[in-house]
Amino acid sequence: MNRARLLIFNAALGPLDYRVPDGMVVEPGSVVVAPLGPRQIVGIVWEEDRLPTQSVPDSKLRPLLATLPVPPLKAELRRLIEWTADYYCASLASVARMVLSSGGALRGPATTIEYRLSGGMPERLTPQRLAAIEALEGEQATIRELSGIAGVSEGVLRGLVNQGVLEPVEVDCDRPYQLVDPGFAEPELSDDQREVADRFVAAVEERKFAPFLLDGVTGSGKTETYFEAIARSLRNGQQTLVLLPEIALTEAFLRRFEDRFGAPPIVWHSSLKSTERRRAWRAIAAGTAQVVVGARSALFLPYANLGLVVVDEAHEVSFKQDDGVRYNARDVAVMRARFEGIPVILASATPALESLQMAQSGIYEKLVLPARFGGAELPSIDTINLTEEKPERGRWISPRLVEALKDRLAKGEQSLLFLNRRGYAPLTLCRHCGFRFQCPNCSAWLVEHRLSRRLACHHCGHETVPPEACPECGEPDCLVACGPGVERIAHEVEEILPEARLAIVTSDTLNSPEKAAQFIAEAEAGAIDVIVGTQLVTKGFHFPELTLVGVVDADLGLEGGDLRAAERTYQQVAQVAGRAGRGAKPGEVFIQTRHPEASVIAALAAGDRDAFYEAETEARRHAGAPPFGRWAAIIVSSEDESEAREAANRIGATRPNLEDVMILGPAPAPLSMLRGRYRYRLLLNARRSAEVQQVIRDWLGALSFPQGVRVAVDIDPYSFV
Repeated sequence: MNRARLLIFNAALGPLDYRVPDGMVVEPGSVVVAPLGPRQIVGIVWEEDRLPTQSVPDSKLRPLLATLPVPPLKAELRRLIEWTADYYCASLASVARMVLSSGGALRGPATTIEYRLSGGMPERLTPQRLAAIEALEGEQATIRELSGIAGVSEGVLRGLVNQGVLEPVEVDCDRPYQLVDPGFAEPELSDDQREVADRFVAAVEERKFAPFLLDGVTGSGKTETYFEAIARSLRNGQQTLVLLPEIALTEAFLRRFEDRFGAPPIVWHSSLKSTERRRAWRAIAAGTAQVVVGARSALFLPYANLGLVVVDEAHEVSFKQDDGVRYNARDVAVMRARFEGIPVILASATPALESLQMAQSGIYEKLVLPARFGGAELPSIDTINLTEEKPERGRWISPRLVEALKDRLAKGEQSLLFLNRRGYAPLTLCRHCGFRFQCPNCSAWLVEHRLSRRLACHHCGHETVPPEACPECGEPDCLVACGPGVERIAHEVEEILPEARLAIVTSDTLNSPEKAAQFIAEAEAGAIDVIVGTQLVTKGFHFPELTLVGVVDADLGLEGGDLRAAERTYQQVAQVAGRAGRGAKPGEVFIQTRHPEASVIAALAAGDRDAFYEAETEARRHAGAPPFGRWAAIIVSSEDESEAREAANRIGATRPNLEDVMILGPAPAPLSMLRGRYRYRLLLNARRSAEVQQVIRDWLGALSFPQGVRVAVDIDPYSFV
């Protein structure tokens, strides 16, 4: 090649052509450094016929400066980048940026200096220094990363370095990972598990695209079946990617993985230190990373020899990204497997309706595990009608559930209470004047977090300390917490069962893999009697002594404008119910509700999943909703309310008139202000035959907007706020 077309990470500029200097060898996928004005930029060499631009004469081309010491991105990954950008109406640059997500990895082999405690003490022990020393026990990282871990300034830590309390350690950035052994601890599988595992193993051997839906009840041993597929991929010398929806799930999974394969997999998520991201990225690109377990962003890493993709808890909403490139990792995982020509396994006890429809149409192969492993029985489920069995005044747990909690505590068994609402109370108001605490940046109430003594916005992160008096009328001691969050439920349990050992499990309390590991260890050791948690406890945890689950407010998920509310409520409650009775002891589930006749609640109580899915399928078919129709959202925002409204109205006024596309709006978004930006939404409901993406590109491409206006497109939206 004597000229190269580059995809650069500036969507406004588009692709650029450069001259390849004599002696430099590049190919499609090469990562290179090129000049742009006075700056140097990183770009990816792309096929010219796939990235059209205006032709520039050879004489005007500037030369490339260098190729970076990383393997070229494979054609399969480049096709995935193109597909993702096209399907989700995003720029190629924004998708490609996710692939090169570790800038340090592009610089080649290196060592770095990290620091750890030496065991010594400083001459002068200030409170900050003491706090840092206590927080950094067992830690080794850069000064910047240690500063974040310890919660002190870098200056405090540099003082400890000068005093010899922190010592430098030279670290090889690319040191190899411990190898996993596919034959380390081969499990005894049930007949059902063996049949499913053998089908997965055969698919890995065939080395061609094969999408599977693994539909197994909670506790049926789905993980063990796809572990056998991972073992076969390892024996073939191929890499495996396992996607998990939450970082908090990772620790439990890592331990199960290490028990089976003798060493941990490589982990990829947003909380990794920069040196860990660099090391993992380079091992993945070199092909030495055998198994990667990660959040959705792990999907875009440059695997050298991928042989299998697994999406665990594939129904989870957190696989959908709600900003930037608004992709659904479940669906992109299927496309990655298709481009790579390998199997993909979507595992869930409560599959998404879209996945079930794909299986019914024969596109996915559905494999079923109908019973729990080892003879464990599914829990009994009963509803508590809160209009008849009312909790005591000022409380939220009904008398029957209270008695069940006391019974489990007396037997030495564990209980779990589920309420999908963080904090102590969702609203705080003044009983004197009616003032309500609202976020200054969002159209949302501030949530009281009594444990950390703060009022917080769950949308933008704004926090403030609760005042002693009402800021509106000045009346002291007049602030009232309205409604329950998990902290309030935990407080109620403390009053009912003062001797019970309690754990609150939310994204606030389990905000790191280490805290998640500590919680799991304590629960398995029997050091916790009652767990009170949000949707975080619905996923993947296995506690054999947990025999009671209480759903505090099953109706909560049915409120609001979520068009998938019934399905999401069913999945959450069914998943949390599945935590009960996973060991030898039978489990019991109580669902508190004001609407026991609602189809989703009735189906849960009857244990009739198929009836619920059939009814939901017919409702979706009638409404032309996914999977029988298409949804897309257009979100308009600006810091200037009139500017946002005018831009949204212009979009609405120029809407195309098409038979197979219905366009609703514009209207103020339910969350009409978010992070200081006013928001308007339009919703497209289209037939499957409609080319929604092309309709949106043609429609919005003909319009221009003021600099302060952002127009985002969300294909297959899951959030409607």
